[in-house]
Amino acid sequence: MEVIFTKTLKKTDVGARLSFPTPKLVSLAGWGGQNHYVNLNVKDGKQKVWAFRCWKRRNGRHPKPWVSGEWLEFVQQYGLKIGDKVILVREDNPARGSEFRIEAKRRIVLLGQEIWADVIN
Repeated sequence: MEVIFTKTLKKTDVGARLSFPTPKLVSLAGWGGQNHYVNLNVKDGKQKVWAFRCWKRRNGRHPKPWVSGEWLEFVQQYGLKIGDKVILVREDNPARGSEFRIEAKRRIVLLGQEIWADVIN
């Protein structure tokens, strides 16, 4: 299991698309040739598969990757807000290849202690 990235959500992430760090592109397969996007089937905690599309700029030195596709439906389904976190994980399976999983977390302060709890849809 490899954590691809953990992202604290910002306004653009919950309202338009999820951006993520450029160095994490190498953890996603399918960037051969002239492709400027990769389709990712990502499972949530309930084993629902979400069809995300990971994009990168066609031109320029900085690819500035982002996720669209069913991303906004995922945000709505989970009620995600600015300040929540998402974690994208890749699990390599010899029989099935790479599989992706996403977790949604919300900050909760309980008795003065900060914890990150799963967001359940």
